[in-house]
Amino acid sequence: MDRYAGAGDEAADRARQQERHYQLLSALQSLVKELPSSFQQRLSYTTLSDLALALLDGTVFEIVQGLLEIQHLTEKSLYNQRLRLQNEHRVLRQTLRQKHLEAQQSCRPHNLPVLQAAQQRELEPWQAMEHRIREEQQAMDRKIVLELDRKVADQQSTLEKAGVAGFYVTTNPQELTLQMNLLELIRKLQQRGCQVGKAVL
Repeated sequence: MDRYAGAGDEAADRARQQERHYQLLSALQSLVKELPSSFQQRLSYTTLSDLALALLDGTVFEIVQGLLEIQHLTEKSLYNQRLRLQNEHRVLRQTLRQKHLEAQQSCRPHNLPVLQAAQQRELEPWQAMEHRIREEQQAMDRKIVLELDRKVADQQSTLEKAGVAGFYVTTNPQELTLQMNLLELIRKLQQRGCQVGKAVL
């Protein structure tokens, strides 16, 4: 008798899973209609069904949320690094300007041409420093781009390992845009689930 009760529970679980899969698939299909038609065409029924299956237990929602939080922290850290570098450069410029201004204000008028000539000579190495500053900023920007590219690859790999349809490591701009659209669909489903409850999307 217990064997039959267990089979009934399994059948009920399968039915609930199937119903949840259908709800997710239906919600995905309605959300896809909001995307540009070029991306709608690339998201087949099979892809959407596979995505709905990956979303069934809620783990992918948690993974996406975690990846989003990591991305925001990374972006904030990189932004702060760039801002710090810009501030250091701004302070260098302001310090030199202030030094020149104070020297000119305390200089006697008949010594002003001599002072200005000396300050002009002092600016010549400064122009080389300005070039170095631009190079540092460009190097920082390249570092930021590389770090963000690494984060994207990490996210793609994580989602691929989690079995999320459409995700694999790529740098192809069209595929990246498709993956971004898939993430947006997942995020919208997650928001709907939070607003209405997990049982009904």
